[in-house]
Order: sequence, then structure tokens, then C-alpha cells
Amino acid sequence: MSAGVRTYLEIMRYENCFMASFAAVIGTLIAFNILTSNAPSSYSPEQFPFFLSGLVFLVVFLISGAGNTINDYFDVRIDSINRPDRPIPSGRMNLKEALYFSYVLFALGTLLAFSINPICGVIALFNSLMLIFYAKTLKGTPLFGNLSIGYLTGSTFLFGASVFGLEGLKALFVLFLLAALAITAREIVKDIEDMEGDKMEGADTLPLRVGAKKASYLAVLIGLLAVVFSPLPYLLSVLGLHYLYFVLLADLGFLAAIYQLLARNNPAKSSKMFKIAMFFALIAFIAGV
Repeated sequence: MSAGVRTYLEIMRYENCFMASFAAVIGTLIAFNILTSNAPSSYSPEQFPFFLSGLVFLVVFLISGAGNTINDYFDVRIDSINRPDRPIPSGRMNLKEALYFSYVLFALGTLLAFSINPICGVIALFNSLMLIFYAKTLKGTPLFGNLSIGYLTGSTFLFGASVFGLEGLKALFVLFLLAALAITAREIVKDIEDMEGDKMEGADTLPLRVGAKKASYLAVLIGLLAVVFSPLPYLLSVLGLHYLYFVLLADLGFLAAIYQLLARNNPAKSSKMFKIAMFFALIAFIAGV
């Protein structure tokens, strides 16, 4: 029996797709603001690319959904134990359907990206291959799996900016770097939080490989780098003064997360604090436009 529309949306994790798409459009908006404020500039404040922004949203939605679907395809054995309600283990979608659906989403998203410009197309194609490689191999590779999630999440801003070609990529590289650092740190903390379950499932994560303490130190180092570099968007005139006000709240959240991890040995609370801090970081990006 063929899966229904709701099942397809569920396996895509459409809520996460919306968030990623929103972040990409924020990237377009920030890059546009930077490029129009440069003097002289080939961009006019009245020429915001609304249609291309819509394509950016759609591309990120499709490719994020494809990545989540292919992830469920490769995780079917684990999900049958931990998440039996997911579409594949529950029998609402079979493996072949999920695999073909992910390929269709990857193909549609990549073709639409190339219709924007070649740089958008290359990023979309590279990220699609990275998502497949992550689901099949990198997910079970200590540190490289964490770094790939950091890159993929941060690259949503880069993709949005790539509407404006290389100029856009240069304008938003610092924001990409900050997002990638913060996400990577949180991913390591999440692995520390999940050590017991991962050990039972035979997973190979950084904390299981080097120990919780060493993994914590690395997460703290990466998190502190995100805090130290956080003023750069203002100092480089990428974002305005309002960015500083909100990024201060984000930095306090990151420091609280670090405190919970090192002083309290509470990775679960630390992971939540990282998530809250990243929310304020996104607000800071928007406020600084």
C-alpha cells in the first residue's frame, strides 16, 4: 500500500525543513543587505530577489527532506527498536518507497538550485552527496559525523547568500563559520548525553572512543571559539549594532552550556542550553540586518 501525503511529510521531518529553509532565506536577506550597503554597489535596495528567495526556500526544503528521508532509510534497524512509530518501521512506508522518494527530492532540489545559478547548483549537489554519505557512513564516524552536521547546518546561510554569487559567499562566510562551530559543539554534547544508548547499540561516537571528559573538552573548545569569534560580524560590518545586543544573550547561553558540561557534568542540560543559545544567535542574525 502506497504511503499517504502525511507519511511523506513525516519522513521528511517537515518542521525541521521549514527551519532550515527559513535560515537560508535569512542568509539571502543578510547578504542582500550587505551588498546594497556597499558603495559603489551593483545592487539596489529596491531589487530584493523575492522570486529567487522563494526558490532558495524550496530547494533547502526539498534537500533537507531528502536528507532526513535517506537517514531513516539507513537507520531502519535502529528505529525499529528506538522509534517504531516512524514511517518505515511502522509499515506505513516501505524501504524502496523511502529510497526513491529521497532520490526524487534530491534531484528536484538540485535541478532547481542550478536554475538559480551555477554556484547554488554546486552547493546543492555537494550537500546532497554529503547527506547521503553522512547517512550511510559518516554518521557512525567519530568527530567527522559531528563536523559534517556542523557544516551542513551552517551551509544553509551560505546557500541563501549564493544567490548573489561569490560576493554573497564572501559576505556570509563569517556567519557560516559561527553557525558551524556552535552546531558541531552541540552535536558532540548530544553524543555525550547519548553514550549509554549508543554503547548498547554498538555505535562508534567520539565520547565512546576517547571518553566523556576528553569529548567535553573538545566541545568546550569549539563552543568557546564560537563565543570569541561572535563579535566578528559587527566588527567586519557584516551586521549592525543590534546584532551585538542579541549575540550577547547567545554568548551567555553558550557559556551556561559550557558551565553545565564542565562544572555540573550535565550534558542533557548543556545540550538544551546550546539549543537556546543558537535560537538567540539566529535572532541576532535577523536583528543585525
